[in-house]
Amino acid sequence: MDKAPSLSVAASNAAPDVAPDLAGDHRPGQRQRDPRLDFFRGLGMFIIFVAHLPGNWGALWIPARFGFSDATEIFVFCSGMASAIAFGRVFEFIGWRMGTARILYRMWQVYWAHIGLFLVIASMLAAADATGWFAKDYVGELNLHYFFDNPAVNLPAFLTLTYVPNYFDILPMYIAILAMVPIVMGLRRIGGPGLAMAAVVVMWLVANFRLIDLPAEPWSNRPWFFNPFAWQLCFFTGFAFMRGWLAPPPVSRRLAVVAALVVIATVPFAYFRILGAVPELLEMARAILPVTDKTHFGILRYVHFLSLAYLAWIAAGEAGARLRGSGAWGVFVRIVQKVGQQSLAVFLMSLVAAQAIAIVRDQVSTEDYMGQIVSNLVGFAILIATAYVVGWFKQAPWAKKPHKQQAVPHRAHSSEPAAATAAE
Repeated sequence: MDKAPSLSVAASNAAPDVAPDLAGDHRPGQRQRDPRLDFFRGLGMFIIFVAHLPGNWGALWIPARFGFSDATEIFVFCSGMASAIAFGRVFEFIGWRMGTARILYRMWQVYWAHIGLFLVIASMLAAADATGWFAKDYVGELNLHYFFDNPAVNLPAFLTLTYVPNYFDILPMYIAILAMVPIVMGLRRIGGPGLAMAAVVVMWLVANFRLIDLPAEPWSNRPWFFNPFAWQLCFFTGFAFMRGWLAPPPVSRRLAVVAALVVIATVPFAYFRILGAVPELLEMARAILPVTDKTHFGILRYVHFLSLAYLAWIAAGEAGARLRGSGAWGVFVRIVQKVGQQSLAVFLMSLVAAQAIAIVRDQVSTEDYMGQIVSNLVGFAILIATAYVVGWFKQAPWAKKPHKQQAVPHRAHSSEPAAATAAE
């Protein structure tokens, strides 16, 4: 069974350089991190791919179909924990200005990742449509005709994040939430963790009363699909647990039962087959939409996610003991953790791969179960390969010293110095 201090201990034992990829570079050779963070974030990356693969039957079986919260909460919560490791210690031990500089640098990196992701996918879909080989309108599938019809207006709007197309809305949300970290850390310096978390809650309340949002497209009043002023509550909850601002709940059978009941009780209000069979439940689900709303991170989404997170924390064992096995289970865990460690690169590749695989699958079969299975397995393989390749590059193998210095051959008849000989 897990002990209450384990989350805060994990934060204090982790060096700043050991931050996961969404927060910053993951560098090997540092002290071992809590295995739970990378594992659950890796699972989230696989779920996000399944959810984004067009026409994927597997999306009918992801957690979002059985409850209010989904992989987005995993993504945001774990990003908060990762940011606490990567940035929190910079703010506290080096200073607010350097911490802010570190945040701005990461925002710059994620911003250009967002720009590149959109251009790659938009270009791929436009090229597919331009061939005339495909029956589908792939640009229309992502509702990008508005962008291509008036690029003079929409391109500047895209670069200023006042045009945020659906399917490309997670990274802008993350950029906006990162911008709030210096403010929260500044409040923490002034009034301690209590003031910082009070501001987080107030901001969430303001967003839930629909008093603040951001425009998502120039031609309509549609706001960002993920309101960052609401979703920051999920982010800073993970941040606060990892910094020790919030004490983890005690592990108890009573709390576990309550969490399990919350998770089970949400199924009838989320599972589409039940909602389709029981009209009364469908009406109730519609009635509670304000508190399950995804855009504004409704309170029942928060409660559902915290319940799932608590059960997952218990299931992982003390300090993630059950994630340290050997054999087939150990191999599976290590692969998922590797995906979690390189989550930014994996996330970018997952969205590109989802569109590319869908185009290929459409030409082979759209109703075949085997085609659906192969599509998902190919996508998983791409995500895993991306994680390992990016991890290899981040190790900078070209900078490592050779194990054995090779002897420089002696040139009896050459006047060139030994250094020139070695350079050859």
